[in-house]
Amino acid sequence: MNKLSKTNYDKLDNLSDNDINYSDIPETDEEFWNDAEVVFPSNKTHLSIRLDDDIISWFKQFGRGYQTKINAVLRSYILNTKKKQSKSRSNASV
Repeated sequence: MNKLSKTNYDKLDNLSDNDINYSDIPETDEEFWNDAEVVFPSNKTHLSIRLDDDIISWFKQFGRGYQTKINAVLRSYILNTKKKQSKSRSNASV
């Protein structure tokens, strides 16, 4: 029987930013978020999603509406990514 591993938070807390492997995620900077907009669409789909405990705790610290805030952050990421992809395509066709 497999035991699920537990996160070693002490080890994680002692990591410096230089020790973290970011190779599987794109880097974002201030410019990435400059055009970000919070959008609250009315139609929602109910689903179950698994998120890291620290992600949920971070959003919950701001009180009610944490799920809406998570949705807004995801939407902002998508819209900004689409905008960058559109710019890349138009620059490639020049």
